[in-house]
Amino acid sequence: MKLKQPKDGYCYNSDTMFLYDFISRFNIKGDVLEVGGGCGVLGLLIKRDFPKINLTIIEKQKIMYDFIEENSKINNLKTKVIFGDFLEYNFNEKFDFIISNPPFYQGTLKSDNEIKRIARYEEFLPMDKFFNKVNISLKERGELIFCYDAKRIDDIILKLPKPLKIIDLRFFYPRINKNATLVLVRAKRHAKSTIKIHPPLIGFEGDDYSDEAENIYKKANTESIKI
Repeated sequence: MKLKQPKDGYCYNSDTMFLYDFISRFNIKGDVLEVGGGCGVLGLLIKRDFPKINLTIIEKQKIMYDFIEENSKINNLKTKVIFGDFLEYNFNEKFDFIISNPPFYQGTLKSDNEIKRIARYEEFLPMDKFFNKVNISLKERGELIFCYDAKRIDDIILKLPKPLKIIDLRFFYPRINKNATLVLVRAKRHAKSTIKIHPPLIGFEGDDYSDEAENIYKKANTESIKI
C-alpha cells in the first residue's frame, strides 16, 4: 500500500502497525469509524483486509484530511472522509467499531510543528472526553479498539465509561528486558466475558526485529511517500 505523508509532519510509526495487527485479529465488520486518521494508514489497511466494511475516517487537520482523500484514491479504497473534530462532530449514524491511535503524550515538551503537536499530545483529545464520545457513538454491542501509553492502563480502566468493558489486552515491549511502552485495548459495550490478556508483543530480539514484529510489517506492506 502506497501512502503519501507530509515530509515535515507527523508520520505513522510502529504503534500504528501493531494496532493494525491487533485489530485484524478480530471479526471486523459493518460500519467502522477511525478517529484521527493521520494520513489514513490504519483505516485503509483495515479496509484493504476487510473490504466489506463501510469505513469512515474523521480528521481535524485539513492537511491530513487531504492526504487521506488522496491515499484512498491511490489505493482504490472506498472511504468516507470527514473534515472535523471528533468531539464536536454530530454523526448521523452509530458504528459497529471505532478504531483509533489517539494522541496520548502528556507533559510540556512539545514540538514546534503544529501537525505533530495535535497528533501526539493528549490535550488535543483528552482521554475521558474521547471515551465518552466513543460510548455514545457506538451501537449497542459496538466495540472500541485502540492503543495507548502502557503506563496509563490504570487511567484507562478508571475512565472507560459503562457499559464499555475491556475484553482484550496486549502489551508491547521494545525488548524482552524492557518495560512495556504500549497497550493494545479492545472494549465492547455490554460485554459479559472476562478479559483476555494476550501474550506479550516484543519489538526487537538483539539488533533485529522479532519474528512477530517483522511479520506484522510484512503483512502491512506499506510504502511511505513523503512530499
